[in-house]
Amino acid sequence: MLHLNDLTYRIEGRLLFDKATAAISAGHKVGVVGRNGSGKTTLLRLILGELQPDAGAIRLPRATRIGWVAQEAPGGPESLLQFVLAADTERTGLMTEAEIARDPARIGEIYERLNDIEAHAAPSRAARILAGLGFDEAAQARPCAEFSGGWRMRVALAAMLFTEPELLLLDEPTNYLDLEGALWLEDYLARYRHTVLIVSHERELLNRAVDSILHLSQGKLTLYSGGYDRFEEARRAKQRLDLKLKKKQDDERRHIEAFIARFRAKASKASQAQSRIKALARMQPIAEQIEESVAPFLIPDPPQPLTSPLIRLEGAAVGYLPDVPVLSDLDLRLDADDRIGLLGANGNGKSTFAKLMCGRLQPIAGKRYASSKIAVGYFAQHQMEDLSAGKTPYQHVLDHMPEASEAQRRARLGRLGFGIGKADTKAQDLSGGEKARLLLALSTFHGPHLLVLDEPTNHLDVDAREALVRALNEYAGAVLIISHDRHLLDACADRLWIVRDGTVRPYEGDIDQYRAQCLSERGADPDARSAKVKAAAGRATAQDTRRQAAQSRADLAPLKKAVTAAEAEIESLSKRIDAIDSDLAEGALYQRDPARAQVLARERGGLIRARTEAEVRWLAADAAYEEAKTRAQGRGLTLLPS
Repeated sequence: MLHLNDLTYRIEGRLLFDKATAAISAGHKVGVVGRNGSGKTTLLRLILGELQPDAGAIRLPRATRIGWVAQEAPGGPESLLQFVLAADTERTGLMTEAEIARDPARIGEIYERLNDIEAHAAPSRAARILAGLGFDEAAQARPCAEFSGGWRMRVALAAMLFTEPELLLLDEPTNYLDLEGALWLEDYLARYRHTVLIVSHERELLNRAVDSILHLSQGKLTLYSGGYDRFEEARRAKQRLDLKLKKKQDDERRHIEAFIARFRAKASKASQAQSRIKALARMQPIAEQIEESVAPFLIPDPPQPLTSPLIRLEGAAVGYLPDVPVLSDLDLRLDADDRIGLLGANGNGKSTFAKLMCGRLQPIAGKRYASSKIAVGYFAQHQMEDLSAGKTPYQHVLDHMPEASEAQRRARLGRLGFGIGKADTKAQDLSGGEKARLLLALSTFHGPHLLVLDEPTNHLDVDAREALVRALNEYAGAVLIISHDRHLLDACADRLWIVRDGTVRPYEGDIDQYRAQCLSERGADPDARSAKVKAAAGRATAQDTRRQAAQSRADLAPLKKAVTAAEAEIESLSKRIDAIDSDLAEGALYQRDPARAQVLARERGGLIRARTEAEVRWLAADAAYEEAKTRAQGRGLTLLPS
């Protein structure tokens, strides 16, 4: 159905597509993946016709209806249901014409066509789509203008889904959805009867809702069968094979070059040397795999752990007006090692609860008990606006390290993922992912006891999300996560709380049970599965994933503690040695107090030996820590570095 033939496209001199080719059959659901900035959105705009390729062609059957969510959110006086129904222009036109037509023959044609397109069922179908995206019956009757931008974008998505185009193009559709809406969309797309191209970094969506992955890397397109997990496995296997072939070819090339260099000048071997030269020229080099590295996230552990509970709520209520609680009857306890995933539809009060836990809101009733020494790191998407647009990452870090040297600040920035090319770039010129990385770094700069994350993954690609998962699972403090990314919740949350009916309570099930519950409540069939989902049924459950993550943290904690302790001992000994060196550097000390000089010299020798022993312990502890991480990786734990 869709053919991309030798597609070439440049933007501002940068080559995004280099003779890229792919063919997608009708009815296939394809996830488009690639690193941020690789050109995924540009590809959709080329298919849509908004951009024209420099070379090559994009071919579609004539009159193919393409669905695309416009960037302008609806904001008129019409109700949500009216707006969605109006998206079907054929039905709207026929309904309007039916009211004014006078020719009996034409009236008959109109009603026959309305019957063919099942116009009578359109209102109920539109209502089901709106309900799936989080709009109840009362909300569907309200004007579009009454809703905020994020909710209006949901309405635009509902209108586009309602038209059922033959080719559906979606660009990060879950960015303005909550977990419940993302679960419904995942189920809807899995059962959609036409072709879908979806740009997404949601690993679970790409596992459940698509049957192929289109990978964009270094200007080329490669189509893989199956969901994201199968794509990742196949890509790694291909990389390993290419590396083996390249090594074999490099060995052969060196052998031929050595033969040529040795015998080229000898008349008796001249013909053989010439044949080797021709063979060398014919040898097509195998492209070296260039692995695009992802900078790790650095989340420092709290310098002084606190005893549990970190926070306790007793009969608490919270809101923005004294007598109007958003949430009430809160009786919860958060311990120092808790990993909580917060569930609940948007608008139920998740962000309000997060602010209460952070101390940014105080209870209007009941009590919130917390240690006076607790440090809380809070990350929320709206805080990205608080970054000073004209300040660079270096200047932001300067505010947190005023006493440090420039070398120390830049070393910290390098570990945070801001090297020479980005450390001095103004915040306004950073990408969304880079801004999120900087904000998270600033939020956790001094090692909080509690880290509260409100939708941290919206601007991160799949690899960066994996890096965040690894960082969270190595972090020693407590975590509270609000996210529509199921993979993040599965890999990092040990317990679930749900915000519903004006309060927050522990949720006893797992994410899969919550998914079935949400789909049932929103009118979808929780047992509906695509063939891809059935094939993946043997994968580890969400409970298994959380248990593995918790066990991995438990195994690694004492090893990491040993590494940290050895590092602290080395630093302490080094400081004392430096102080002694400073005293001994005064030549007058040997004349003024020779006995003290001898004592200091002997002490320095003992400290040097002690530091050497500490360094040996550090090397052993660090090796044990890295070996444990490697063993965990061998067991298939995605939360550890690969």
